[in-house]
Amino acid sequence: MAQLIIGGARSGKSSLAEQRAKDWAGAAPDREVIYLATAQVRPSAEDPEMAQRLAHHRARRPAEWGLVEEPLHLALALAENAAPNRCVLVDCLTLWLTNLLFAGDAARQAEAHLPIQCPLLAEETGALLDCLPTLPGEIILVSNEVGWGIVPMHPVSRLFGDEQGRLNQRVAAVCTQVTLVAAGLPLALK
Repeated sequence: MAQLIIGGARSGKSSLAEQRAKDWAGAAPDREVIYLATAQVRPSAEDPEMAQRLAHHRARRPAEWGLVEEPLHLALALAENAAPNRCVLVDCLTLWLTNLLFAGDAARQAEAHLPIQCPLLAEETGALLDCLPTLPGEIILVSNEVGWGIVPMHPVSRLFGDEQGRLNQRVAAVCTQVTLVAAGLPLALK
């Protein structure tokens, strides 16, 4: 079963996802959890805030959980790691989308006010949507809900907001369960 947990920044979505993974693993003795991180691992000298965020997430995770780091090819990593006795927790789709936009030409094209042509984004999101319904075990995906604010002034920010909204809609459509988290409180949407 695939489930999506969405919410704003610091809403409690990752904590809820981690608790659900712990509960799933604790329901049977042969179950395990793999944490699939999509963050680009950067040297702390370049991005000390991101290094602190990654360290915080690492410290919260149980030591027995496996870790896979995959910033771009999420569907492939899910296919390689999903198993009937395994929960794969993906944190998060928001960073994954950012990675795709900057690894391809989409961010540069938006900055230059050019038509957006990003085959990498289309291929990877298509692969994710195709594989999610077929995966064994439990899949928990975390993503930010970014569409409740004003429309950003910067073209790259507008592109990101548009693509994040589209991605969340498409992933929610193929997931069995969707939960919105606000102020640490979960609300079942599907």
